Amino acid sequence: MPPHTMRPHSKPSNRQQELHYDALIIGSGAAGLTLALHLAENARVAVISKRTMETGATWRAQGGVAAVLTGQDSVDQHVSDTLNAGAGLCQEPAVRFTVQNGPAAIQWMIDKGVPFTRNGDNEDYHLTREGGHSQRRIIHAADTTGLAIGNTLLQSTKDHPSIDLYEGHLAIDLVTTRKLGIPGLNKCLGAYVLDIDRDTVNLFRAKSVILATGGSSKAYLYTSNEDSASGDGIAMGWRAGCRVANMEFNQFHPTCLYHPNDRSFLISESVRGEGGRLLLPDGTRFMHHFDERAELAPRDIVARAIDHEMKRLGIDCVYLDISHKPALFIKEHFPAIYNRCKEIGIDITKEPIPVVPAAHYTCGGLLVNHEGRTDVDQLYAIGETSHTGLHGANRLASNSLLECLVYARSAASYIESRLGEPLEDVSIPAWDASRVTDSDEDVVISHNWDELRRFMWDYVGIVRTSKRLLRAKHRITLLQKEIDEFYSNHQISNDFVELRNLAQVAELIIESALTRKESRGLHYTLDYPEKLPAVSDTVLTPDA
Repeated sequence: MPPHTMRPHSKPSNRQQELHYDALIIGSGAAGLTLALHLAENARVAVISKRTMETGATWRAQGGVAAVLTGQDSVDQHVSDTLNAGAGLCQEPAVRFTVQNGPAAIQWMIDKGVPFTRNGDNEDYHLTREGGHSQRRIIHAADTTGLAIGNTLLQSTKDHPSIDLYEGHLAIDLVTTRKLGIPGLNKCLGAYVLDIDRDTVNLFRAKSVILATGGSSKAYLYTSNEDSASGDGIAMGWRAGCRVANMEFNQFHPTCLYHPNDRSFLISESVRGEGGRLLLPDGTRFMHHFDERAELAPRDIVARAIDHEMKRLGIDCVYLDISHKPALFIKEHFPAIYNRCKEIGIDITKEPIPVVPAAHYTCGGLLVNHEGRTDVDQLYAIGETSHTGLHGANRLASNSLLECLVYARSAASYIESRLGEPLEDVSIPAWDASRVTDSDEDVVISHNWDELRRFMWDYVGIVRTSKRLLRAKHRITLLQKEIDEFYSNHQISNDFVELRNLAQVAELIIESALTRKESRGLHYTLDYPEKLPAVSDTVLTPDA
């Protein structure tokens, strides 16, 4: 699967700007903003977001951040829980590195002013427990932890004179020396970025480019993610020459609200952690038939169990019930969930919540080391865009924000060590739109977007077969040809760039799933239901 080459350039646009920074951060979630704040004392930093700065998975995160914060807990216990959830594919050095650096990352957020929930009038922070964890170690801000973290970090970046924030700016592709035909080490020099409101493509040049764009769960019809989760960073990194790993492991959150007026609202893992029970329509529990931990089993087990029961009984959803807990407890611990459900006519203090599994998290991504470095020099990936080895075949709940913080801080240290290096003295051509035309076939983009998400859900979902995967591969091959033809001949748009990236990532997911001839963690196939004795990552390498 060759990566896409850079679009031809000749006649420069008079409207194009060329902007220079020490660091260009693509993505404005917890990972990107944390990195920006750590770099800004010594560097000029640009943070771009294709929508508003508040758009993305960080602001929707409910549960919290996992970290060892009490004497009853330990690094070894957190490491063990993570390894168990990862089904043998976690890289223990990465897990230990993340867990060991967790407390310092939490303290940094506390120092920044993140309003984590405390135990009543007690000075201690309230810690909750989620599926797969052996201890209470999830620090949170009620049930809107991501919102609290995101707002705090964003305010700090807005106040910093060395950070420039660009909303409505979509990265189209990375500029590398290899794409420019320059021999030697492949280096990232910057990115072409679409200013959506002005319909202008600008060139951002930087000594370091960091991909922090989140995951690619929008490849699926049902997802807890924003529309922006189109795998932009993974696709751009692949086209730039980066390897990807373990893209077959797509985490489906077990409990997404099932309601016609809101199909992407997440019901936090912590509802089950605080005693929530999964029920069939007749009110009977079922999780104990699938795992001795019942509702506290890891997400992959719970999601498959729900999927099994829905298919077995032909039902549209199952139910999550926390109503046996005191009403005051529910309102205090889950105010956002309570209020959102109340708005659509569900009182969770009195009745269960209808839920279904939905695509939630991309466990694979661009291969990086402890410093977030990819295969391309001067190009980094952090957060959900990356593959650090932390998550293995299934991410442990609330380890995602932890990874964002720890790897952002680690990447900042390495990037700072290279700030003294000069900006590459290379001539980069302007973006050329002189040989393309406006398209009157935008319906093609809309149709292809819908088709992609539907066949990914049907053929590359929670339960897979080789036949389904081959059907998906055939569909994505045809789709890619249409997308390449459109890219070469028509003006780009926000919707098209996202479709192009999503199709690329879907191809990587399908190819990775076909490569794995076993069932492990989040990848479950009826043709190979057992685990193989030998454990290995699925690594795909783009053609040179």
